[in-house]
Amino acid sequence: MDGYLHSIESMGLVDGPGVRSVVFLSGCLLRCRYCHNPDTWKEGMGTRISPRQLVDKLRRFMPYYRSGGGVTFSGGEPLLQPEFLGEALRLARQAGIHTCIDTSGVGRAEDGQYREILANTSLVLYDVKHYLPDEYLKLTGMPMDETARFLQIAQEMQVPMWIRHVVVPGLTDGEEHLAGLRKFVDGLSCVERVELLPYHRLGVHKYETMKLAYSLADTPVMNPDVCAGLQKKYFAEYTAK
Repeated sequence: MDGYLHSIESMGLVDGPGVRSVVFLSGCLLRCRYCHNPDTWKEGMGTRISPRQLVDKLRRFMPYYRSGGGVTFSGGEPLLQPEFLGEALRLARQAGIHTCIDTSGVGRAEDGQYREILANTSLVLYDVKHYLPDEYLKLTGMPMDETARFLQIAQEMQVPMWIRHVVVPGLTDGEEHLAGLRKFVDGLSCVERVELLPYHRLGVHKYETMKLAYSLADTPVMNPDVCAGLQKKYFAEYTAK
């Protein structure tokens, strides 16, 4: 039941509503070309902790959660530690803490485990890597089946969802691509918000330190103003007021 933490951010402001504790769990099966956290890929690394110990830590920050905040489980990929995540979510909910998972939907869990996790999840931040299977495989190195299975269960359970999508110049910033993304989003239920995130290079130094090749070395950062314009054009009604 113990889990492995990569790190904890105590005052997160961009990973869900309000002021949040962001719990980064170790391990990820995807190898997204633009990933800025390659140091979270390896499973079974980091600080070992029980769900009870973690939630006891989170209780100390409850005065900050009064703004509508809470805890967000991120990574890596939190769904790779389903038993730990499920129990930590249950205990957090029991303590009156708003719960959120930031996920690409690629875990290693049975349908029942996903249901147990989502039953104690107030909000899903769902990272759409791509909506086309072939392009998804090129971008992440994995087939789309697992994330589609998770998304189907989340839809069946009607869990509130924010969609996130990284806009990479020359890769996911085209008009045809974004129109397709809008069609994909319109086919989902319970989507409260869509966030187009401009591609950045803040994690490139990690690849250098870890002696890993970075496939987007020649790709420029996404202009935030251009990205904001695309947000307004394609997802105005899904944008936070």
